Amino acid sequence: PRQPLPPPRKTPSHSPAPQPPSTPTRSIGGTFCSQSRGIAPESPTAEAHTEFLLLLLVCRCRRLPPKDACYEARFSRTFSADPVCCSWTGAVIRKGRDPFCWLLQFLIHIHLSMHRVGSAGNTAGSSRPRKEKRFTYVLNDADNKKHCAGINCLSYLNASASGTSDYLFTGSRDGTLKRWEYQNGDANFSATFESHVDWVNDAIIVGQNLVSCSSDTTLKVWNCLADGACTKTLRQHSDYVICLAAAEKNSNIVASGGLGGEVFIWDLDAAIAPIAKSVDAKEDEVPNGNSGPALSTLCNVNSSGNIVSTNGKSHGYSPIAAKGHKDSVYALDMNDTGTLLVSGGTEKVVRVWDPRTGSKNMKLRGHTDNIRALLIDSTGRYCLSGSSDSMIRLWDLGQQRCVHSYAVHTDSVWALASTPSFGHVYSGGRDQSVYLTDLSTRESVLLCTNEHPILQLSLQDDTIWVATTDSSVYGWPAEGQTPQKVFQKGGSFLAGNLSFSRARASLEGSAPVPVYKEPSFTIPGVPAIVQHEIMNNRRHVLTKDTVGSVKLWEITRGAVIEDFGKVSFDDKKKELFEMVSIPAWFTMDARLGCLSVHLDTPQCFSAEIYAVDLNVTGAQEDLKINLAHETLRGLLVHWSKRRPKLGQHSLSNGDSSIGKDVSLKNLPHPRSDVDDGSENHANNVLPSFEFSTVLPPSIITESSSGGPWRKRITDLDGTEDDLPWWCVDCAENGRFPKENTKCGFYLHPAEGSPAPNITQGKLSAPRILRVLKVANYVVEKLVLEKPLDGSPDSTFAMGLTSGTSALDSSSRPGLKPWQKLKPSVEILCNNQVLSPEMSLATVRTYIWKKPEDLILNYRVVQSR
Repeated sequence: PRQPLPPPRKTPSHSPAPQPPSTPTRSIGGTFCSQSRGIAPESPTAEAHTEFLLLLLVCRCRRLPPKDACYEARFSRTFSADPVCCSWTGAVIRKGRDPFCWLLQFLIHIHLSMHRVGSAGNTAGSSRPRKEKRFTYVLNDADNKKHCAGINCLSYLNASASGTSDYLFTGSRDGTLKRWEYQNGDANFSATFESHVDWVNDAIIVGQNLVSCSSDTTLKVWNCLADGACTKTLRQHSDYVICLAAAEKNSNIVASGGLGGEVFIWDLDAAIAPIAKSVDAKEDEVPNGNSGPALSTLCNVNSSGNIVSTNGKSHGYSPIAAKGHKDSVYALDMNDTGTLLVSGGTEKVVRVWDPRTGSKNMKLRGHTDNIRALLIDSTGRYCLSGSSDSMIRLWDLGQQRCVHSYAVHTDSVWALASTPSFGHVYSGGRDQSVYLTDLSTRESVLLCTNEHPILQLSLQDDTIWVATTDSSVYGWPAEGQTPQKVFQKGGSFLAGNLSFSRARASLEGSAPVPVYKEPSFTIPGVPAIVQHEIMNNRRHVLTKDTVGSVKLWEITRGAVIEDFGKVSFDDKKKELFEMVSIPAWFTMDARLGCLSVHLDTPQCFSAEIYAVDLNVTGAQEDLKINLAHETLRGLLVHWSKRRPKLGQHSLSNGDSSIGKDVSLKNLPHPRSDVDDGSENHANNVLPSFEFSTVLPPSIITESSSGGPWRKRITDLDGTEDDLPWWCVDCAENGRFPKENTKCGFYLHPAEGSPAPNITQGKLSAPRILRVLKVANYVVEKLVLEKPLDGSPDSTFAMGLTSGTSALDSSSRPGLKPWQKLKPSVEILCNNQVLSPEMSLATVRTYIWKKPEDLILNYRVVQSR
């Protein structure tokens, strides 16, 4: 019988990973080179674990001695984390002639193929190597105390629970949550909770914790009364997480549902408990009796303070899964004791679960469209559902049937809130109206109307808080303790039981009159950006918000440079049009209600601009600035200053003036010019790239441990080690990929011009080179016997980059009299005289308009 292989020797976390022996050692199928080619050991990754198992499999099949087997395991753990080393391992294996080696090579190839991701714009079915992490920064010209997009959720914490004041929590489509202190009819901003990178879809209070869910597929746990730091991040969903539910009397159980058709029940204490256990644990037992996966991955704390794991899931803990939904889940609710959970979605049925086991209890049919809101009473006997079929239904869970239907709304019902006795229900939805309905008498009254669809309701005492697709929150009188007072004001009607009855009444002109005309309280927000256009200079962006205000942004410093007010967006876009051509070095969206600028390497480094165009004092005429490079330096300047420097006692530098006058030594240098002074250079930012510290942008990027995070640039403390390496290398050392910024063209005399042909073959110059430089080159060629710096005729090193032109030739000593003449030269393209300020890229885009190489012509114009 084959002897089992001993496990690989564990390496302490504080000691370096084992290295291959210096002498050639037997490997699978042959020998391998003892040199590691300078590959530094890294932490084990998913690929390392997979190859480790494959190597052990082959070792077992080949009956290698235990010593060699252990070495192969250590070798794989140490080096296969690096993709370069994976290729090296594959090359070594290919030397072997054993059939098992070929099998191993094939398995590794399949494994690496499965770990590839499609790049942006990739066609279906194709695969490309994994892209570098994207770097995003979010701009906002509004006060941090206001939301800038629709409010998706509301949650209220009473003073009795908080021990201080009443607090209202709001979650927005701008990706943030905010806490408002409510006292004496006045709501004051208290804190911002910022960590989600997409819409916040729901939030609930669970004990002293605030739990939120987002379209970034995560749940996050926050301390309600803290300063806004995220304490836990839970990852299990495969798609947007839409809704949450909690048991009021069990402050540890939370249910979540999303568009993936998944419903999970979380034990918040158990979700974080595996962190305290040893990573050598073989198996973790979860509350539902199911055996959770072994905690074989490394857990750490990322830049946003979130505890995450390298496998992307919730670090060894598996929540209870309520399996049964075949489509998206939009609504959840749980009774007070946590013994019943109801869910609904696009399947048009209400499902009832036992959250303690995840088992299905029943399925209730009756709605004809998507179920968007659910309420269950404290006893767990009755359930209310609101649907896109415009109906509200009351279900008796004991009888497993619908006992009442209420046709109140004329459109989809998206939000429900009930009185403590469950005798009256407040409802709102797409028809922008809030109705109060008596569940026993079927009497309804239109409480109020809004200007936007209603997304969620929260009833607190005599006020009902209304969240809409607008960025403001509204508080309306509700008489929550004595709702009969509302009916006494008149205007009530009897709710029908057919969905078309209210629609018919509305069409006949008998629509009810709202009881209240104006809200009693408003928490104002900032209008969301709904339209944007990137200007041709690739530094300015024109935006339009929900109230019609048009603004011009400069994204390289994140500021609004002009507010045009309520004007025509299209007319202003035409007015600001510039005939310039700059490569598209960023992408942008306004999904969060504000501008999100996305940078991807190496494309983002394709745009350059002359320093003189940015009004940089003392800059040479031909000095070029890379827009992405300087933008990254401006965004990470706080991080760079606070980042601990090894081998240095202080970060202060003698010439760190960041005023309006920027000396040339502080300007960007090519990557070949980077020297020991790069640290000083990294902390000095050009004025055109200085971001505000009053309204700082937030950065979004992906953690090295498996999840995106978001943080304001002024909150970066220098300990964020999971920034994309290419961003750090660019901001700290000035190194970045050099994109092809050249433009090839031909230069010939114009038709009918007596000027001689001064060039042979195709020429090459930077795309941003101005036509004026080309004209100067032609003048120098025509007037002088040779270029000013003696460069050969086939290059543009003299006329196009030296900054010296023929216009200065009259002052040069030793010139012949005929050489001191200054002929005037015009540059043409397609028989059109070009403006001297045009760049070659602009000429190619707007004048030449052909895929072939650019052809320029010149002619001498007689001058007095």
